[in-house]
Amino acid sequence: MIPVLVTGAAGFIGFHLAERLLAAGRQVVGLDNLSDYYDVGLKRARLRVLAAHSNFSFAEIDLADDAALKALFAQHKFKLVFNLAAQAGVRYSLSNPQAYVRSNLDGFVNLLECCRHHVIEHLVFASSSSVYGAVTKMPFSVHQNVDHPLSLYAATKKSNELLAHSYSHLFRVPSTGLRFFTVYGPWGRPDMAVYLFTKAILAGEPIDVFNNGEMQRDFTYIDDVVEALVRVGDRPATPNEAWSGQAPDPASSNAPYRLYNIGNNTPVRLMRLIEVLEDAIGKKAIKRMLPMQPGDVPATFADVQDLAHDVDFAPRTPIETGIANFVKWYRGYYGV
Repeated sequence: MIPVLVTGAAGFIGFHLAERLLAAGRQVVGLDNLSDYYDVGLKRARLRVLAAHSNFSFAEIDLADDAALKALFAQHKFKLVFNLAAQAGVRYSLSNPQAYVRSNLDGFVNLLECCRHHVIEHLVFASSSSVYGAVTKMPFSVHQNVDHPLSLYAATKKSNELLAHSYSHLFRVPSTGLRFFTVYGPWGRPDMAVYLFTKAILAGEPIDVFNNGEMQRDFTYIDDVVEALVRVGDRPATPNEAWSGQAPDPASSNAPYRLYNIGNNTPVRLMRLIEVLEDAIGKKAIKRMLPMQPGDVPATFADVQDLAHDVDFAPRTPIETGIANFVKWYRGYYGV
């Protein structure tokens, strides 16, 4: 059986996707560089869960290591590749731009080259809702132009979409980009609001509430994201026969290329998120109201019509359910 490659397998989304594929009996090779952007102990704990499966193997490789990546592709002859490895975070990109260039640009080109030369059947790669940037027309649609990113992180994700399209056009590499909208859930990232707020509320410490609580986010539960990933992965991108250069559709192409939003299609005010967390934890938050941060956007809202039409699925887990599951996991993992 030819294994599936999941890059970023020690990360939040990559871990959950790998676990789902393993449970379905697929062979999975997980790749990760175990960067110290956040707690490496959490990443290793995720890998221990995956290592309990006999059909999992792990390669500690950085996508920027061209030679190591080529050797891995030569060894396993991958046909399906999920790229979930990236330097994440909007605010971190303000002070560490080189980390984003190395991982999200150099590393992504290395991966595309491997996909090209090994003639894979489908590359599914993580983009981000941050690519919408200065766009204010909502819900955000993959058919809108997104040429005004507001952070370097967003710019690198937009670049990924452009690079993947060029490889789809030149070398017929079937590629599908997924714009994730604020993913949360068990085993989540410690730099994300749900995690930070839970930790602070339990410790009786203040939480930073940006834009004075007027932010809105399309919070998307991890199980819904994984379901979308699996369904999209099993449906390689094909050319859109109706595509026209006279009225170009950004979401498709005359090359085998597609873009989808992966969001809950239900924006939630930040203050409502805090209320749901308080209910799940059983404790009130101490709020420190702050202005909008550079690179942030006031609201996100995903149009998921294309996803629902093409793979017969759209995220739908209510935030009350997802937050309760996260808090339960957090208490168990940290013994709180």
